[in-house]
Amino acid sequence: MTDRDDFLAWVKTTLYDAELALHNGDAAPRRALWSRAEPVSVLGAWRNARGQAEIDELFARLAKSFSHCTSYTFELVAFDVVGEMAYTAGFEHTTVSVDGEARSYTLRATQVYRHEDGEWRVAHRHGDTVAP
Repeated sequence: MTDRDDFLAWVKTTLYDAELALHNGDAAPRRALWSRAEPVSVLGAWRNARGQAEIDELFARLAKSFSHCTSYTFELVAFDVVGEMAYTAGFEHTTVSVDGEARSYTLRATQVYRHEDGEWRVAHRHGDTVAP
């Protein structure tokens, strides 16, 4: 397998599972995949965060808001791996309870990854809503 193949397999399994867990109220798997090295940042659909403390707070707040995810799919549009860096760009289609209210939405999501100590880690996320 190539580096691209390995990365894509990781995106479709480990990263996907972490996002699904977050949408069911568990931030730990997502946080475990994020880099502990600076810089880290989120330009989010609902809130922005920069640095480890803000990232931790954001993920905890999201997990507290989300529950009962009935559908989460990641429609990958583009990705690449260049050395120790990678990116993904695509659409996240989600049906979930947010603060007790059922919602369905689509986010445009772009993430940047660093290869650290033999593992892929998320360093940056940008997500924004797609108008219906």
